[in-house]
Parts: sequence; C-alpha cells; structure tokens
Amino acid sequence: MYPTLLQAAAMGGAVPAHDITILGLFLQADLVVKLVMLGLVAASVWTWAIVYDKATKLRRLKAAAADFEEQFWSGGSLDQLYDQVQANPSDPFAAVFAAGMREWRHATERGLTSTGAMRANLSQRIERVMSVTVNRELATAEKYMTVLASVGSAGPFIGLFGTVWGIMGAFTNIAAQQNTSLAVVAPGIAEALFATAIGLVAAIPAVLAYNYFSAELGRFGDRLDSFVTEFSAILQRHLEERG
Repeated sequence: MYPTLLQAAAMGGAVPAHDITILGLFLQADLVVKLVMLGLVAASVWTWAIVYDKATKLRRLKAAAADFEEQFWSGGSLDQLYDQVQANPSDPFAAVFAAGMREWRHATERGLTSTGAMRANLSQRIERVMSVTVNRELATAEKYMTVLASVGSAGPFIGLFGTVWGIMGAFTNIAAQQNTSLAVVAPGIAEALFATAIGLVAAIPAVLAYNYFSAELGRFGDRLDSFVTEFSAILQRHLEERG
C-alpha cells in the first residue's frame, strides 16, 4: 500500500484522505448520486411504514372476521344480526353480509318474491351486490400494495443508475488527475456502489412484504368468496321455503 501512495503522490500530489463511513460516502458523493440515495432512503422508510400498517390492519381484519363468523354461525336470527351491523359494518364480512341482507329486505318488504322468476332474479341480484362489496373491500385492503411492488422492482435499477453515474464521475476524476492508483480509484467506486446497496436495502424488504401480503390477502379474499357462496345458499333456501 505504501508504494502505491508514494507513486500517487509523485504523480498527482498528495492523496486526500477519504471518509469511508456511511455518512462520509454520502457526503462525498456526486449531487445526482446523493439525490438517488435520498430517494431510495425515502422509499425504504415508506415501505416499512406500509409494512407496519398492513400487518396491523390484516391482524385486525382476521380477528374481526373470526368474531363475525362466530356470530353468524351461532344460530341466532339473521335479522337481528343485520340490525346490529347495518349502520356501521366494521369489517369486510359484516359489509358483505349487510349488502346481501339489505337487498333481501328491500325485495321481501315490497313483495318481490311472489313468483319463481322474481325469486331467481333476487338471488342473482344478491350475489352481484355481495360480489361488488367483496371487490370494494378487497380494493381497500390492498391499498398501497402497488407501492411495495414498485419499490421492489424499481429500487435496484434506481440504485444501479446512481452507481453508473457515480462510476462515470469517478473515472472522469481519474482522467483529470491522470492517476490510476487504487487510493484514487477506490473512494469514487465505493461511493457509487453505495447507491446500489441502498437500492437493495429498499427493494428486498419490499419484495418480501409484497409476496407475503399478496398471499395473505388472497387467502382472505377466498374466505370472503366462500362466505358469499354460503350466505347465498342460505338466502336461496329461504326463498324456496317462501315459494
């Protein structure tokens, strides 16, 4: 190492000391690289905020769904349950149930179940209303998932852009100083590669979180669809009994 430094001093003067800490690499980087790093750090913070929010809400959704299903299958009156939840459905299951019961009551109170055709149309309307409610509730639960997907897919490339830009600047400085010693080359390369490292730090958790929450929300959606099918069958049986 000492001969290299002596050669560098002889060729281009004394080699300045470089701070290779995280803060030092950031402060010594080019302006464009700094902006890339700051953007990736902000994306990483946003990613962790979304992860915390999704984990908390998903846990609440599962607990509320379990409570509602326990009430629904307890053998109590569906009308009484509807009176309890219609004003303020607190979870997707309650919202789907309220949508179906609202359509059911609207039809039965107006005598729209007197013929077989009417009953068939009512059954189809109830299923459509509940399906629309399922889609709306899942869309709400999936909010910000596109952010996780975007950070996970674009983060490494944004970091790579910062690295390429930093390496270009490092080689420009090398050419200007006419010095190719490791002491001159290494700091600029390290600053540039730091951008890629930050990109990976932002992208890896985002990809893992996206895959996990996608699977969990998919299972929750299947659970909602099963509830729609079961509830539709119950209402269909009541319609047949009325007929």
